[in-house]
Amino acid sequence: MKKANLKEATKARELSMLLAVVSGSGENQEFEGRITVYVTVCVIIAAFGGLMFGYDVGISGGVTSMDDFLKKFFPVVYKKKQHAHENNYCKYDNQSLQLFTSSLYIAALIASFVASKVCSKAGRKPTVQIASIFFLIGVVLTAGDLNIEMIIFGRIFLGFGVGFANQAVPLFLSEIAPTNIRGALNISFQLFITIGILLSNLVNYFTANIHPHGWRISLGIAGIPASMLCVGSILICETPTSLIERHKVEKGRKVLRKIRGVENVDDEFDSIVHACEMARQVKDPFRKLMKPVSRPPLVIAICMQIFQQFTGINAVMFYAPVLFQTVGFGNDAALLSSVITGLVNVFSTIISIYLVDKAGRRILLLEACVQMLISQVIIGIILFKGLKATGANLSKGEAIFVVVLVCTFVMGFAWSWGPLGWLIPSETFPLETRSVGFAFAVSTNMLFTFVIAQAFLSMLCKMQAGIFFFFAAWIIIMGVFTWFLLPETKGVPVDSMVDKVWKQHWFWRSFVAEDEFRTDVKVV
Repeated sequence: MKKANLKEATKARELSMLLAVVSGSGENQEFEGRITVYVTVCVIIAAFGGLMFGYDVGISGGVTSMDDFLKKFFPVVYKKKQHAHENNYCKYDNQSLQLFTSSLYIAALIASFVASKVCSKAGRKPTVQIASIFFLIGVVLTAGDLNIEMIIFGRIFLGFGVGFANQAVPLFLSEIAPTNIRGALNISFQLFITIGILLSNLVNYFTANIHPHGWRISLGIAGIPASMLCVGSILICETPTSLIERHKVEKGRKVLRKIRGVENVDDEFDSIVHACEMARQVKDPFRKLMKPVSRPPLVIAICMQIFQQFTGINAVMFYAPVLFQTVGFGNDAALLSSVITGLVNVFSTIISIYLVDKAGRRILLLEACVQMLISQVIIGIILFKGLKATGANLSKGEAIFVVVLVCTFVMGFAWSWGPLGWLIPSETFPLETRSVGFAFAVSTNMLFTFVIAQAFLSMLCKMQAGIFFFFAAWIIIMGVFTWFLLPETKGVPVDSMVDKVWKQHWFWRSFVAEDEFRTDVKVV
């Protein structure tokens, strides 16, 4: 039963990956067409799903640092925060407070499997519409909440929206985009997430001094992008791939002509039809994924997601205002510092879009490991020496230096482990296991995001400054893994990954037996 659910849950992703192979299997094959105004509008509307995800990620940290919010829902935390001899590291340690943040991610994990089936059976457009409805319900519950149960349920509905949006929007963007900008557009989805985080930090900064309902405004403003996504999803078209997959062939051809802005779309139309036929021939990707020959991409995909969370990035982004208050900033200054880190996050992601196909994957990952390691270690040393459990906070100069180090850390992550944590798994699986393999990557990411979000404040309380050494140790492991076990994939066609990457690698080639691993698939 579990195996069947996994296969159904990843069917939609499979078609998108097949199309990537079809369009990329020739030498830089391009189809006739242009970037139309309609496609641009559709992309912007769909990208609001990523913006909503980013906003939901960023808004929780600022809201949980607001006194009015704490007094209403977490009075125990508020009293600890106000105590004259409070523990600087433990003032926010509360499982219910952490559940407010982390409940979204476990809900997204569960919803993503349902969303995949909906995306395959009903289409990308209805899945985006359902996501927007979940977002609106979640906003109403969280902004209008009367008790802690209501606010947790609101976050769960927002998580359902994230699960549906993260399943449908990347597929939609990949399938509607012209071939020559498909890769950049996929990383641009990460860019919209970072913009959402930045907007949430700006909103929190301006609502922090609106008493007693500033927190309610912060949560309620999420209704604006949610409403735009809901209304806009009515205007967008279904993707040609989804239509042809569901046997609406002529309608798929008509939509393809509309989004390409030309009449002659025969070549691209034929490739989509062929991709759909290939998808129907994939019988049991889960069984193939469990064989030793699939071990290299599977291990790398899962490890990339675990490492992405154990850099400590989501802990920093979730709780940046709380963290900056811990080291001595007032509430306003802490929120302003979060805005600064949000700006760094956005611009560094833009740098990644520019460098990823020029410098390569490995160099970005290795450079970032050094940069993040230095930042984490120095932050840990400063806090260990200057911020005791009780007593005075850091000096102003030391606190500002911590903000600079956090920005340096975020910068390194945003041009490496952030976007590449998703890009590398999507390009290293062979065709027949790519969809189910990527599903493992997505579910692993959501699971460990939940774990970190639920545990971070308790870890900060128990480990104090040592938490930064904990994450630094993981960064060392990541660097070693990248140096020895992660091959470079820049410039390697997705359908040549087996011969040009796995069979050439000193370690992984032992798993790739000639008599059981398939040869490259060439689609003409």
